Formats: sequence, C-alpha cells, structure tokens
Amino acid sequence: MAIDLSDFERGKNFDGDYDAALADVQKRLSRLQVAHMVCKQRSMILFEGWDAAGKGGAIQRLTMGWDPRHFHVWPIGAPTEEERNRHFLWRFWQKLPGAGHIAIFDRSWYGRVLVERVEAYAGERLWRRAYDEINEFEAQQQADGVNIVKLFLHVTQEEQDKRLAERLDHPWKRWKVTPEDFRNRARRADYLDAMKDMFRETDTRWAPWKVVDGNDKKAARVAALTHVADMLERTMPVEPPALDPEFERYARAQLGLPKKG
Repeated sequence: MAIDLSDFERGKNFDGDYDAALADVQKRLSRLQVAHMVCKQRSMILFEGWDAAGKGGAIQRLTMGWDPRHFHVWPIGAPTEEERNRHFLWRFWQKLPGAGHIAIFDRSWYGRVLVERVEAYAGERLWRRAYDEINEFEAQQQADGVNIVKLFLHVTQEEQDKRLAERLDHPWKRWKVTPEDFRNRARRADYLDAMKDMFRETDTRWAPWKVVDGNDKKAARVAALTHVADMLERTMPVEPPALDPEFERYARAQLGLPKKG
C-alpha cells in the first residue's frame, strides 16, 4: 500500500504517562544494545524528515541509555569535494557498523533523491538511477546480516513554522535555524513530490519505511523508539546472555561468594 504523508498529520497528543512509556522503551533498547555487543550484531538506523521534525530529539532519547563505545551517530550534511568526486554511496560505505555496533544516520543516502534532486545538485539521470542503487545497497547490507531501520518524521507546514519561530526566539536554539531551512520550506511542494517517489521506489520488504506523525513531539518520540525496538527484537535475542559456568565459578571463588546450586 502506497505511503501517503497526509495520513500522518493528526498530531494527536500522547495518551498515557509519557515518562513511564519513554523509560519502558528505553529499557528495551538498552537490552538490545547489550544483545548487539554480546552477539556481534550490526544495525543501521536512519532518520529522515523535515527540518524541525524532531529527528535530533528522537536520536537523543534513543541513545540516552546506550554505551557510547558501541554506537555512532553520523550527522549527514553536504558531501565534501573528495566525496563529490566519487559515487554518492562511497561516503556511506565508510560509516557502516562493525560487529557489535549500531550506526545511526541523521539524514542519509536518501539525500540523493531528496535535496540533491530538488536543488538540482544531481541531474535527473543520476537521481533516477539512485533508486535502484539504494535498493541494491540496502539489500546487500541486509543479506550481509545488517539490520536496517528507516524512519521518516513528518510534520505539517503549520507545525514546522511554529517550531522554526520558537527556535528563532530561543537564544540557545536559534543557532539551529539557517537560511537553508527557509529555502527548503519554500520548495515544500517539490519535496513532497520527491518524497512520494522515494517511498514508492524504496519501501522494500528488506528495508521498509516507517513514517511517524511528528506533530506531537512526545507521541512521535515514543512511536519512533518503539518501532526501532520492535524491528530489532525480530532478529535480536530478548533473553539475557548466559554466563559461562567456568568463568562464573572462577569469579565467585575470587570474590569469596558461595557456589550457586
């Protein structure tokens, strides 16, 4: 079934105890990171969406209880000159997660079919070709054992304008507002066309999209983190790892603890 962003504009307030729900899903995520480390798993979590849609806030809460040695957040901006002289996926190959690690992308390779398409940084032949290249890249990663979670945070124009205005008036947040935000805002219709094509061409069975209604921040954060946990639990052990019996006997002897059982 085709993804239609207009289906994700209700902005319904979070129903329930937000703090409790957030703590619960963060506990699940904390255990999933341990499962990554113990089982040498690899995952990529992508965040796409409008400016001021809440990607940063969701990522902050996603990683709040994680060991920083075993994940990396990659903020993706414009490619460097060196990167422009290579295939557009080259710079992302450098950022793939190793065993036991999680890579989080704050924007991603979908820039080729979004901003690079709309702003004409890539010609039509290149961005049209990119759909197949992206699908093949993600299929390769999935076949190689990498878990892929793709989220798109959607907000209405009205909500985006409200958040941009709030940032502009906040002395410690106004640094987040750039002329690029308003250039992108002015071309919203073009971006909607590009997003429609992106969803149609890249919502695959091995790497499906999850659109999150971001018009209520609390509801969006819980929904985004819950989806990540749900997706990772499909392939991750949810039971705690077993302790090696020989090591347990040794450790208990060293600590002067009684033997178990």
